[in-house]
Amino acid sequence: MKYLPELFVANARWAEDMQTSDPGFFSKLAGLQDPAYLWIGCSDSRVPANQITGLKPGEVFVHRNIANVVVHTDLNCLSVMQYAIDVLKVRHIIVCGHYGCGGVRAALEGSSLGLIDNWLRHIQDVRDRHIDFLAALPDNTTRWRALCELNVIEQVRNVARTTLVGDAWKRRQPLMLHAWIYGLEDGLLQDMQGSFCEEDEVDPVIAQAVATIRSRYPTHGHPGIERVRK
Repeated sequence: MKYLPELFVANARWAEDMQTSDPGFFSKLAGLQDPAYLWIGCSDSRVPANQITGLKPGEVFVHRNIANVVVHTDLNCLSVMQYAIDVLKVRHIIVCGHYGCGGVRAALEGSSLGLIDNWLRHIQDVRDRHIDFLAALPDNTTRWRALCELNVIEQVRNVARTTLVGDAWKRRQPLMLHAWIYGLEDGLLQDMQGSFCEEDEVDPVIAQAVATIRSRYPTHGHPGIERVRK
């Protein structure tokens, strides 16, 4: 072990502990993958899907990218979704964002970080769609928090609009979508009230979820979009 020996040592300790506490753990894990959930989350190292949901390995299928974005041209994300829906037959797709997301902040402020600017353009589209509301908020910290929430809602809408989900619903496959957000400061998940299990529910549920977000934030006039596009 020439490189990173501490990680191999930690891995060996973890494997031994798991084998001690559950002697059949690895044999069961190797023989079956049967998750009920697909988790689409942020790549942020502080938001591990299994740990924060209390689920064991094998119980949640995971796709992560910067700021939990779902883009209809992203074959990586779409391939994960297709396998989860068609092969694993997951019953729930959870889009989970988190407060304090660096990607959302960069999109909010228009910061230039290099190649990733092209990816963050999708979140800036969300920002621009809600620009009047965000501009009326009292400070950038509040805008950042609100945009983290709005981004989750917009991304679960994007999931619903994929042909993969649409086809599943057409064949009456049980599949519910959810919009959640995670608090780094307290470790708690929050349901953003963006759950639906058929196409006709999508628009009214999304509209209500956005209205609920807007109602939680006091606004102070409209200072202009330059305060948002810092």
